[in-house]
Amino acid sequence: MALADLLRMDRNESGIATVLGILKQRFGESLVTGRSIREQHAHTTTYLPSQVPDAVVFARSTEDVQDVVRVCAEHRVPVVPFGTGTSLEGQVNAPAGGISIDLAGMNRILAVNAEDLDCVIEPGVTREALNTHLRDTGLFFPIDPGANASLGGMASTRASGTNAVRYGTMRDNVLALTAVMADGRAVTTATRARKTSAGYDLTRLIVGSEGTLGIITSLTLRLQGIPQAIAGGVCPFPSVEAACNAVIATIQMGIPVARIELVNQLQMQAINAYAKLSYPESPCLFLEFHGTDAGVAEQSELFGEIATELGGGPFLWTREAEERTRLWSARHNAYHAVKALRPGYQAVATDVCVPISRLAECIVETERDIAESGLVAPIVGHVGDGNFHVSPLIDANDPRDIEKLEAFIARLNARALAMDGTCTGEHGIGQGKMGFLEKELGAGVDVMRAIKRSLDPLNIMNPGKIFSL
Repeated sequence: MALADLLRMDRNESGIATVLGILKQRFGESLVTGRSIREQHAHTTTYLPSQVPDAVVFARSTEDVQDVVRVCAEHRVPVVPFGTGTSLEGQVNAPAGGISIDLAGMNRILAVNAEDLDCVIEPGVTREALNTHLRDTGLFFPIDPGANASLGGMASTRASGTNAVRYGTMRDNVLALTAVMADGRAVTTATRARKTSAGYDLTRLIVGSEGTLGIITSLTLRLQGIPQAIAGGVCPFPSVEAACNAVIATIQMGIPVARIELVNQLQMQAINAYAKLSYPESPCLFLEFHGTDAGVAEQSELFGEIATELGGGPFLWTREAEERTRLWSARHNAYHAVKALRPGYQAVATDVCVPISRLAECIVETERDIAESGLVAPIVGHVGDGNFHVSPLIDANDPRDIEKLEAFIARLNARALAMDGTCTGEHGIGQGKMGFLEKELGAGVDVMRAIKRSLDPLNIMNPGKIFSL
Protein backbone atom coordinates (compact mmCIF):
# COMPACT_ATOMS: atom_id res chain seq x y z
CA MET A 1 0.00 0.00 0.00
CA ALA A 2 1.37 3.46 -0.92
CA LEU A 3 2.21 5.84 1.89
CA ALA A 4 -0.31 8.36 0.55
CA ASP A 5 -3.05 5.73 0.95
CA LEU A 6 -1.97 4.93 4.51
CA LEU A 7 -2.35 8.60 5.43
CA ARG A 8 -5.99 8.80 4.34
CA MET A 9 -8.75 8.09 6.85
CA ASP A 10 -12.49 8.78 6.85
CA ARG A 11 -13.78 11.61 9.04
CA ASN A 12 -16.76 11.33 11.37
CA GLU A 13 -18.18 14.77 10.59
CA SER A 14 -21.31 14.56 12.72
CA GLY A 15 -19.43 13.14 15.69
CA ILE A 16 -16.76 15.84 15.46
CA ALA A 17 -19.41 18.59 15.39
CA THR A 18 -21.13 17.14 18.46
CA VAL A 19 -17.87 16.73 20.38
CA LEU A 20 -16.80 20.30 19.62
CA GLY A 21 -20.03 21.60 21.11
CA ILE A 22 -19.75 19.50 24.27
CA LEU A 23 -16.06 20.25 24.85
CA LYS A 24 -16.56 23.98 24.27
CA GLN A 25 -19.03 24.05 27.15
CA ARG A 26 -16.68 22.01 29.35
CA PHE A 27 -13.37 23.74 28.58
CA GLY A 28 -14.29 27.24 27.41
CA GLU A 29 -11.18 29.13 26.31
CA SER A 30 -9.01 26.05 26.90
CA LEU A 31 -10.50 24.66 23.68
CA VAL A 32 -9.13 26.43 20.61
CA THR A 33 -10.33 26.05 17.03
CA GLY A 34 -8.26 28.80 15.38
CA ARG A 35 -6.51 27.65 12.23
CA SER A 36 -3.00 28.76 13.23
CA ILE A 37 -3.09 26.91 16.57
CA ARG A 38 -4.44 23.78 14.91
CA GLU A 39 -1.71 23.93 12.27
CA GLN A 40 0.94 24.20 14.99
CA HIS A 41 -0.42 21.02 16.51
CA ALA A 42 -0.07 19.13 13.25
CA HIS A 43 3.41 20.48 12.59
CA THR A 44 5.78 17.73 11.56
CA THR A 45 9.53 17.85 11.15
CA THR A 46 9.30 15.45 8.24
CA TYR A 47 8.26 15.80 4.62
CA LEU A 48 4.88 14.19 5.35
CA PRO A 49 2.00 16.62 4.82
CA SER A 50 0.45 18.13 7.95
CA GLN A 51 -3.04 16.90 8.85
CA VAL A 52 -4.67 19.32 11.27
CA PRO A 53 -7.03 18.44 14.13
CA ASP A 54 -10.44 20.10 14.42
CA ALA A 55 -9.63 21.59 17.83
CA VAL A 56 -6.96 21.71 20.49
CA VAL A 57 -7.74 21.22 24.18
CA PHE A 58 -5.09 22.53 26.59
CA ALA A 59 -5.26 19.98 29.41
CA ARG A 60 -4.21 20.80 32.97
CA SER A 61 -4.92 17.51 34.76
CA THR A 62 -5.57 13.81 34.34
CA GLU A 63 -9.26 14.59 34.82
CA ASP A 64 -9.17 16.97 31.84
CA VAL A 65 -7.71 14.22 29.66
CA GLN A 66 -10.31 11.75 30.92
CA ASP A 67 -13.15 14.15 30.11
CA VAL A 68 -11.93 14.64 26.53
CA VAL A 69 -11.41 10.92 25.94
CA ARG A 70 -14.82 9.95 27.37
CA VAL A 71 -16.67 12.45 25.16
CA CYS A 72 -14.66 11.42 22.10
CA ALA A 73 -15.22 7.72 22.81
CA GLU A 74 -18.96 8.25 23.08
CA HIS A 75 -19.06 9.90 19.65
CA ARG A 76 -16.23 7.96 17.97
CA VAL A 77 -13.94 10.93 17.45
CA PRO A 78 -10.11 10.61 17.39
CA VAL A 79 -7.84 12.05 20.09
CA VAL A 80 -4.18 12.84 19.38
CA PRO A 81 -1.78 13.62 22.27
CA PHE A 82 0.67 16.50 21.76
CA GLY A 83 3.78 17.34 23.79
CA THR A 84 6.26 19.73 22.15
CA GLY A 85 5.85 18.61 18.54
CA THR A 86 9.41 17.35 18.06
CA SER A 87 8.49 13.86 16.84
CA LEU A 88 9.94 12.94 13.45
CA GLU A 89 7.56 10.49 11.77
CA GLY A 90 4.21 12.30 11.74
CA GLN A 91 3.09 11.07 15.16
CA VAL A 92 1.07 14.25 15.88
CA ASN A 93 -0.84 14.34 12.60
CA ALA A 94 -4.64 13.94 12.70
CA PRO A 95 -5.50 11.98 9.51
CA ALA A 96 -9.17 11.65 10.54
CA GLY A 97 -9.39 15.02 12.28
CA GLY A 98 -10.55 15.05 15.88
CA ILE A 99 -9.16 16.60 19.07
CA SER A 100 -5.51 17.30 19.82
CA ILE A 101 -4.82 17.18 23.57
CA ASP A 102 -1.97 19.56 24.38
CA LEU A 103 -0.21 18.28 27.51
CA ALA A 104 2.38 21.07 27.84
CA GLY A 105 0.43 22.65 30.72
CA MET A 106 0.70 19.44 32.72
CA ASN A 107 4.24 20.35 33.71
CA ARG A 108 4.48 19.81 37.45
CA ILE A 109 7.27 17.87 39.13
CA LEU A 110 5.18 15.98 41.67
CA ALA A 111 7.89 14.35 43.77
CA VAL A 112 11.65 13.83 43.88
CA ASN A 113 12.67 10.82 45.96
CA ALA A 114 16.39 11.48 46.18
CA GLU A 115 17.11 8.51 48.44
CA ASP A 116 15.46 6.16 45.96
CA LEU A 117 16.90 7.85 42.85
CA ASP A 118 13.52 8.45 41.24
CA CYS A 119 10.96 11.18 40.61
CA VAL A 120 7.30 11.52 39.65
CA ILE A 121 6.37 14.08 37.01
CA GLU A 122 3.57 15.13 34.69
CA PRO A 123 4.06 14.48 30.95
CA GLY A 124 4.56 18.11 29.91
CA VAL A 125 7.79 18.48 31.90
CA THR A 126 10.71 18.82 29.49
CA ARG A 127 14.02 17.09 30.04
CA GLU A 128 15.84 20.42 30.47
CA ALA A 129 13.28 21.65 33.01
CA LEU A 130 13.61 18.43 35.00
CA ASN A 131 17.40 18.58 35.08
CA THR A 132 17.31 22.24 36.11
CA HIS A 133 15.01 21.30 39.00
CA LEU A 134 17.27 18.40 40.00
CA ARG A 135 20.54 20.32 39.87
CA ASP A 136 20.82 20.97 43.64
CA THR A 137 20.00 17.36 44.53
CA GLY A 138 23.12 15.92 42.91
CA LEU A 139 20.92 13.90 40.54
CA PHE A 140 20.06 14.10 36.84
CA PHE A 141 17.91 12.42 34.23
CA PRO A 142 20.26 11.07 31.56
CA ILE A 143 18.12 10.52 28.44
CA ASP A 144 19.03 13.24 25.95
CA PRO A 145 17.47 13.05 22.46
CA GLY A 146 18.88 16.45 21.51
CA ALA A 147 15.64 18.37 21.30
CA ASN A 148 14.16 19.74 24.54
CA ALA A 149 11.29 17.31 24.22
CA SER A 150 8.55 16.66 26.77
CA LEU A 151 9.15 13.55 28.85
CA GLY A 152 5.67 12.24 28.08
CA GLY A 153 6.45 12.45 24.38
CA MET A 154 9.84 10.85 24.93
CA ALA A 155 8.17 7.92 26.69
CA SER A 156 5.51 7.63 23.99
CA THR A 157 8.13 7.27 21.25
CA ARG A 158 10.61 5.28 23.38
CA ALA A 159 13.22 7.97 22.77
CA SER A 160 16.89 7.64 23.57
CA GLY A 161 19.78 9.84 22.43
CA THR A 162 23.42 10.54 23.08
CA ASN A 163 23.65 8.92 26.54
CA ALA A 164 21.84 5.70 25.64
CA VAL A 165 25.01 3.62 25.32
CA ARG A 166 25.55 3.94 29.08
CA TYR A 167 22.15 4.81 30.57
CA GLY A 168 19.73 3.07 28.20
CA THR A 169 16.59 4.44 26.57
CA MET A 170 13.23 5.60 27.92
CA ARG A 171 12.25 1.92 28.02
CA ASP A 172 14.88 1.38 30.71
CA ASN A 173 14.24 4.56 32.68
CA VAL A 174 10.45 4.63 33.14
CA LEU A 175 9.59 2.72 36.32
CA ALA A 176 5.84 3.34 36.17
CA LEU A 177 3.26 5.57 34.55
CA THR A 178 -0.38 6.57 34.61
CA ALA A 179 -2.27 6.58 31.34
CA VAL A 180 -5.81 7.43 30.32
CA MET A 181 -7.13 4.55 28.26
CA ALA A 182 -9.60 4.62 25.37
CA ASP A 183 -12.64 4.29 27.66
CA GLY A 184 -11.50 7.18 29.88
CA ARG A 185 -10.16 5.11 32.75
CA ALA A 186 -6.88 6.22 34.32
CA VAL A 187 -4.63 3.18 34.80
CA THR A 188 -1.40 3.06 36.84
CA THR A 189 0.97 0.44 35.46
CA ALA A 190 3.36 -0.18 38.38
CA THR A 191 4.73 1.12 41.68
CA ARG A 192 8.07 2.75 42.50
CA ALA A 193 9.65 -0.62 43.31
CA ARG A 194 12.79 -1.26 41.26
CA LYS A 195 11.63 -4.70 40.17
CA THR A 196 8.39 -6.66 40.07
CA SER A 197 6.99 -9.96 38.85
CA ALA A 198 3.39 -8.81 39.20
CA GLY A 199 1.54 -9.59 36.00
CA TYR A 200 2.02 -8.20 32.49
CA ASP A 201 4.56 -5.42 31.98
CA LEU A 202 2.02 -2.70 31.21
CA THR A 203 4.61 0.04 31.61
CA ARG A 204 6.60 -1.15 28.63
CA LEU A 205 3.44 -1.80 26.66
CA ILE A 206 2.55 1.90 26.90
CA VAL A 207 6.13 3.16 26.49
CA GLY A 208 6.69 3.35 22.74
CA SER A 209 3.02 2.99 21.82
CA GLU A 210 2.92 6.56 20.42
CA GLY A 211 -0.43 7.39 22.01
CA THR A 212 -2.23 4.57 20.20
CA LEU A 213 -3.15 2.69 23.40
CA GLY A 214 -3.39 5.43 26.02
CA ILE A 215 -2.37 8.98 26.88
CA ILE A 216 0.35 9.27 29.52
CA THR A 217 -0.55 11.66 32.37
CA SER A 218 2.25 10.93 34.85
CA LEU A 219 5.64 9.22 34.84
CA THR A 220 7.89 7.74 37.49
CA LEU A 221 11.45 8.04 36.22
CA ARG A 222 14.76 6.51 37.27
CA LEU A 223 17.43 9.12 38.13
CA GLN A 224 21.24 8.99 38.22
CA GLY A 225 23.85 10.63 40.39
CA ILE A 226 25.76 13.46 38.72
CA PRO A 227 29.24 12.04 38.00
CA GLN A 228 32.18 13.23 40.08
CA ALA A 229 34.15 13.87 36.90
CA ILE A 230 33.28 14.17 33.21
CA ALA A 231 35.76 14.15 30.33
CA GLY A 232 35.09 14.50 26.65
CA GLY A 233 36.58 15.37 23.30
CA VAL A 234 36.67 14.90 19.54
CA CYS A 235 38.73 12.32 17.68
CA PRO A 236 39.24 12.43 13.87
CA PHE A 237 39.59 9.31 11.71
CA PRO A 238 40.74 8.72 8.13
CA SER A 239 37.46 7.01 7.20
CA VAL A 240 33.99 6.22 8.49
CA GLU A 241 34.97 2.56 8.57
CA ALA A 242 37.93 3.25 10.87
CA ALA A 243 35.72 5.36 13.16
CA CYS A 244 33.09 2.60 13.36
CA ASN A 245 35.74 -0.01 14.08
CA ALA A 246 36.97 2.17 16.95
CA VAL A 247 33.43 2.20 18.34
CA ILE A 248 33.18 -1.57 18.08
CA ALA A 249 36.57 -2.07 19.80
CA THR A 250 35.63 0.39 22.57
CA ILE A 251 32.37 -1.38 23.36
CA GLN A 252 33.87 -4.88 23.11
CA MET A 253 36.69 -3.91 25.51
CA GLY A 254 34.08 -2.89 28.07
CA ILE A 255 35.16 0.75 28.33
CA PRO A 256 32.13 2.39 30.06
CA VAL A 257 31.77 5.24 27.59
CA ALA A 258 28.82 7.55 28.34
CA ARG A 259 28.52 9.07 24.87
CA ILE A 260 30.08 8.04 21.57
CA GLU A 261 28.74 9.88 18.56
CA LEU A 262 29.78 9.61 14.92
CA VAL A 263 29.68 12.43 12.39
CA ASN A 264 30.81 11.78 8.83
CA GLN A 265 32.92 14.20 6.81
CA LEU A 266 30.01 16.15 5.31
CA GLN A 267 28.31 16.48 8.69
CA MET A 268 31.53 17.76 10.26
CA GLN A 269 31.91 20.33 7.49
CA ALA A 270 28.35 21.46 8.17
CA ILE A 271 28.95 21.67 11.94
CA ASN A 272 32.13 23.72 11.50
CA ALA A 273 30.44 26.14 9.12
CA TYR A 274 27.32 26.55 11.25
CA ALA A 275 28.98 26.79 14.67
CA LYS A 276 32.13 28.57 13.42
CA LEU A 277 34.40 25.83 14.76
CA SER A 278 37.65 24.39 13.44
CA TYR A 279 37.42 20.67 14.13
CA PRO A 280 39.16 18.40 11.57
CA GLU A 281 36.87 18.02 8.54
CA SER A 282 37.01 14.26 8.42
CA PRO A 283 34.87 11.54 10.00
CA CYS A 284 35.01 12.13 13.76
CA LEU A 285 33.82 10.61 17.00
CA PHE A 286 32.54 12.82 19.82
CA LEU A 287 33.03 11.08 23.16
CA GLU A 288 32.25 11.58 26.82
CA PHE A 289 33.28 9.58 29.88
CA HIS A 290 31.67 9.71 33.36
CA GLY A 291 33.18 8.58 36.67
CA THR A 292 35.97 9.55 39.03
CA ASP A 293 38.91 11.75 38.07
CA ALA A 294 41.14 8.69 37.76
CA GLY A 295 38.46 6.69 35.96
CA VAL A 296 37.71 9.20 33.21
CA ALA A 297 41.44 9.77 32.65
CA GLU A 298 42.02 6.03 32.26
CA GLN A 299 39.04 5.61 29.93
CA SER A 300 40.12 8.55 27.77
CA GLU A 301 43.67 7.23 27.47
CA LEU A 302 42.47 3.72 26.58
CA PHE A 303 40.25 5.11 23.85
CA GLY A 304 43.14 7.20 22.54
CA GLU A 305 45.20 4.01 22.17
CA ILE A 306 42.37 2.32 20.24
CA ALA A 307 42.06 5.33 17.92
CA THR A 308 45.80 5.36 17.24
CA GLU A 309 45.80 1.66 16.32
CA LEU A 310 43.07 2.36 13.74
CA GLY A 311 44.83 5.36 12.22
CA GLY A 312 42.79 7.94 14.08
CA GLY A 313 43.63 10.74 16.46
CA PRO A 314 44.91 12.58 18.16
CA PHE A 315 42.11 12.28 20.70
CA LEU A 316 42.15 15.62 22.48
CA TRP A 317 40.03 15.36 25.62
CA THR A 318 39.26 17.78 28.40
CA ARG A 319 37.47 18.02 31.74
CA GLU A 320 36.72 21.72 31.16
CA ALA A 321 32.94 22.20 31.34
CA GLU A 322 32.95 25.15 28.94
CA GLU A 323 34.78 23.23 26.22
CA ARG A 324 32.54 20.19 26.64
CA THR A 325 29.44 22.38 26.43
CA ARG A 326 30.70 23.86 23.17
CA LEU A 327 31.34 20.38 21.80
CA TRP A 328 27.90 18.99 22.62
CA SER A 329 26.13 22.17 21.58
CA ALA A 330 27.69 21.72 18.15
CA ARG A 331 26.52 18.08 18.09
CA HIS A 332 22.97 18.93 19.17
CA ASN A 333 22.77 21.63 16.48
CA ALA A 334 23.63 19.12 13.76
CA TYR A 335 20.10 19.31 12.29
CA HIS A 336 20.30 23.09 11.90
CA ALA A 337 23.82 22.76 10.51
CA VAL A 338 22.51 20.35 7.87
CA LYS A 339 19.74 22.75 6.85
CA ALA A 340 22.28 25.53 6.43
CA LEU A 341 24.09 23.48 3.77
CA ARG A 342 21.25 24.17 1.31
CA PRO A 343 19.08 27.10 2.43
CA GLY A 344 15.45 26.68 1.39
CA TYR A 345 15.67 22.89 1.35
CA GLN A 346 14.15 20.61 3.96
CA ALA A 347 16.28 18.22 6.01
CA VAL A 348 14.46 14.91 6.50
CA ALA A 349 15.89 13.01 9.47
CA THR A 350 15.55 9.23 9.32
CA ASP A 351 17.22 6.54 11.40
CA VAL A 352 18.00 2.84 11.56
CA CYS A 353 19.82 0.67 14.09
CA VAL A 354 21.91 -2.46 13.52
CA PRO A 355 23.93 -4.86 15.68
CA ILE A 356 27.17 -3.09 16.46
CA SER A 357 29.23 -5.72 14.60
CA ARG A 358 27.47 -4.67 11.36
CA LEU A 359 27.70 -0.92 11.99
CA ALA A 360 30.74 -0.14 9.84
CA GLU A 361 29.39 -2.18 6.94
CA CYS A 362 25.96 -0.56 7.10
CA ILE A 363 27.26 3.03 7.23
CA VAL A 364 29.84 2.48 4.47
CA GLU A 365 27.17 0.99 2.19
CA THR A 366 24.83 3.86 3.03
CA GLU A 367 27.45 6.45 2.13
CA ARG A 368 27.97 4.67 -1.20
CA ASP A 369 24.20 4.68 -1.79
CA ILE A 370 24.02 8.43 -1.05
CA ALA A 371 26.79 9.18 -3.55
CA GLU A 372 25.20 7.04 -6.27
CA SER A 373 21.80 8.65 -5.65
CA GLY A 374 23.12 12.20 -6.00
CA LEU A 375 21.71 13.14 -2.61
CA VAL A 376 23.15 15.60 -0.11
CA ALA A 377 22.67 13.60 3.09
CA PRO A 378 25.02 13.91 6.08
CA ILE A 379 25.24 11.09 8.63
CA VAL A 380 25.35 11.36 12.41
CA GLY A 381 24.78 8.61 14.91
CA HIS A 382 24.54 7.34 18.47
CA VAL A 383 26.86 4.63 17.29
CA GLY A 384 27.63 3.12 20.68
CA ASP A 385 24.37 1.21 20.32
CA GLY A 386 24.46 0.83 16.52
CA ASN A 387 22.00 3.66 15.82
CA PHE A 388 22.64 6.27 13.13
CA HIS A 389 20.70 9.03 11.38
CA VAL A 390 20.76 10.22 7.79
CA SER A 391 19.39 13.66 6.89
CA PRO A 392 18.79 14.01 3.14
CA LEU A 393 18.12 17.57 1.95
CA ILE A 394 15.20 17.84 -0.47
CA ASP A 395 12.87 20.29 -2.14
CA ALA A 396 9.64 19.19 -0.45
CA ASN A 397 7.63 20.76 -3.30
CA ASP A 398 9.38 18.72 -6.00
CA PRO A 399 7.77 15.29 -6.59
CA ARG A 400 11.03 14.05 -8.09
CA ASP A 401 12.87 14.83 -4.86
CA ILE A 402 10.17 13.09 -2.82
CA GLU A 403 10.41 10.02 -5.06
CA LYS A 404 14.21 9.94 -4.76
CA LEU A 405 13.97 10.37 -0.97
CA GLU A 406 11.43 7.58 -0.49
CA ALA A 407 13.47 5.22 -2.68
CA PHE A 408 16.59 5.96 -0.62
CA ILE A 409 14.78 5.47 2.71
CA ALA A 410 13.39 2.16 1.44
CA ARG A 411 16.89 0.96 0.55
CA LEU A 412 18.29 2.18 3.89
CA ASN A 413 15.66 0.25 5.82
CA ALA A 414 16.05 -2.86 3.68
CA ARG A 415 19.80 -2.72 4.32
CA ALA A 416 19.32 -2.46 8.09
CA LEU A 417 16.76 -5.26 8.18
CA ALA A 418 19.04 -7.52 6.09
CA MET A 419 21.68 -7.03 8.80
CA ASP A 420 19.22 -8.11 11.52
CA GLY A 421 18.64 -4.48 12.50
CA THR A 422 15.55 -2.34 12.91
CA CYS A 423 13.87 0.31 10.78
CA THR A 424 14.03 2.80 13.66
CA GLY A 425 16.26 2.97 16.69
CA GLU A 426 14.52 5.91 18.31
CA HIS A 427 12.30 7.98 15.99
CA GLY A 428 9.38 5.58 16.17
CA ILE A 429 7.02 4.40 13.43
CA GLY A 430 4.32 7.10 13.30
CA GLN A 431 3.08 7.35 9.72
CA GLY A 432 6.38 7.39 7.89
CA LYS A 433 7.64 3.88 8.70
CA MET A 434 4.45 1.83 8.80
CA GLY A 435 5.39 -0.26 5.77
CA PHE A 436 8.82 -1.09 7.17
CA LEU A 437 7.38 -2.33 10.46
CA GLU A 438 5.46 -5.02 8.57
CA LYS A 439 8.69 -6.14 6.89
CA GLU A 440 10.57 -6.16 10.18
CA LEU A 441 8.13 -8.03 12.41
CA GLY A 442 5.73 -9.79 10.05
CA ALA A 443 3.06 -11.62 12.04
CA GLY A 444 4.18 -9.72 15.14
CA VAL A 445 2.27 -6.72 13.78
CA ASP A 446 -0.91 -8.82 13.83
CA VAL A 447 -0.38 -9.34 17.57
CA MET A 448 -0.04 -5.56 17.94
CA ARG A 449 -3.30 -5.12 16.03
CA ALA A 450 -5.02 -7.56 18.39
CA ILE A 451 -3.81 -5.58 21.41
CA LYS A 452 -4.93 -2.32 19.81
CA ARG A 453 -8.41 -3.69 19.01
CA SER A 454 -8.78 -5.02 22.53
CA LEU A 455 -7.77 -1.80 24.30
CA ASP A 456 -9.15 0.66 21.74
CA PRO A 457 -12.02 -1.08 19.91
CA LEU A 458 -13.30 2.20 18.40
CA ASN A 459 -9.81 3.14 17.12
CA ILE A 460 -9.94 6.66 18.56
CA MET A 461 -6.47 6.77 20.16
CA ASN A 462 -4.11 8.43 17.68
CA PRO A 463 -5.45 6.40 14.75
CA GLY A 464 -3.46 5.85 11.57
CA LYS A 465 -0.12 5.46 13.36
CA ILE A 466 2.29 2.49 13.65
CA PHE A 467 0.06 0.19 11.55
CA SER A 468 -3.23 0.33 9.69
CA LEU A 469 -6.33 -1.51 10.86
